[in-house]
Amino acid sequence: MEKKEQQRATTVQEQICNLKDLGLQFDDTDKAKDVLSRVSYYRLIKAYGIEYKKNDGTFVENTKFKDILKLYEFDAALRHILSPNIEMIEIHLRAAIANYIGVKYGPLAYLDQSIIQSSEYYEDLMNNIHDMVEKNSNSPIVRNFRTNYKDGNLPIYALVEICSFGDISKLFKILKNADKKEIATSFGVGYTYLESWMETLVFVRNVCAHYGRLYNARIKKRPKLYKQYYQAGVANGMVFAVILCIKHLLDEKQRCRFLDDISEHICQMNDEGIDISRIGAKKEWKKLLYDGNEQTK
Repeated sequence: MEKKEQQRATTVQEQICNLKDLGLQFDDTDKAKDVLSRVSYYRLIKAYGIEYKKNDGTFVENTKFKDILKLYEFDAALRHILSPNIEMIEIHLRAAIANYIGVKYGPLAYLDQSIIQSSEYYEDLMNNIHDMVEKNSNSPIVRNFRTNYKDGNLPIYALVEICSFGDISKLFKILKNADKKEIATSFGVGYTYLESWMETLVFVRNVCAHYGRLYNARIKKRPKLYKQYYQAGVANGMVFAVILCIKHLLDEKQRCRFLDDISEHICQMNDEGIDISRIGAKKEWKKLLYDGNEQTK
């Protein structure tokens, strides 16, 4: 197949003219110019305008620029709800691994391959750890242990603070099942679920960090769900499934705040005419969110 030539870059005014030619309507052209000067055409129109396009590339009748902007803003707000809660879970996992492994096996146990059950990721993980330590060689944490301790290796409780979330998830994945089970008790979930959910959260966290699209997006690292969610028809490849996983990993106070924020946001989306099924939320979504919590709504 013959490859296409790169299209020339266009001005904001040309972008608006092109959108008008495709059938998009504008209530306020000056506002649209301002938006497209701050949010790229590719990020806004290509990612979110697709929801309003027909097969021939033109827009569905009566679609307005503000409809696409509204969807973009709701998706951004969803990321802003998920990100700090994923952060709390990530920090919790770092502490849980460090506290358990450090006490049971010793502060440098991660250097001993006998504590793991699978060598599949071990070599890559150790290389990543080495690279991360070198990258942070001027940080107070690394300098302290290199200067003041034999061999200069970082203990597990310091190491987990400079490793990526992805490497922390991989470290948990290759531990022995008995150890994973004990660590998972800190979250109140089974270790097979925790392992799956952490891989999913690493993926979603990276999407959020790069301001990617969650609305109508497919989650590549699909989480293992509880039976009742599968029975209710929850699709584990959409973001609502991730929301349910997050719910189970937060403590009671965090969970109540998170559920209220998410519930309010989904209700707003629905009220504004945004199709909430595109995030995986079905008719009984609120029951699924609050089921098992004292504040059932």
